[in-house]
Amino acid sequence: MPVDAFGSVVDALARRDLTEQELDARLDRAGYDEDARADALARARDAGYLDDERVAHERAGHLAERGASDAAIRADLARRGLPDELVSAALAAVPPEMDRATAVAAKLGGGPRAARALARKGYAEDTIERVVGGELQRGGEQG
Repeated sequence: MPVDAFGSVVDALARRDLTEQELDARLDRAGYDEDARADALARARDAGYLDDERVAHERAGHLAERGASDAAIRADLARRGLPDELVSAALAAVPPEMDRATAVAAKLGGGPRAARALARKGYAEDTIERVVGGELQRGGEQG
């Protein structure tokens, strides 16, 4: 078990990527005072262990690969304490939302199943309508 705050930071980062805000909250819960937390975070940044920009880009890329919407990615990154400018830059680096929505729908064969999946992944109604709307209308006319 680490004795100092920096050791706690290194241990936490060895398990998974965390943002500076997430690490600060963990250190606070562990009982480290503000000075110890600030010093540990500064040391981690200086050593290259802590990089919110990298975390934002990697997390956004991972979520985009899984077909998440921009809104879902934005919410996830904001929940992790990342500032708006890093969130926007990370979103700009992933494939366009419409391309991701189209890929999800194609993988699921379109139709109502794809529409439900897109809704679960946080896509707006108008995006879902543009991607699978025509199919749903045609399907309704047939059946």
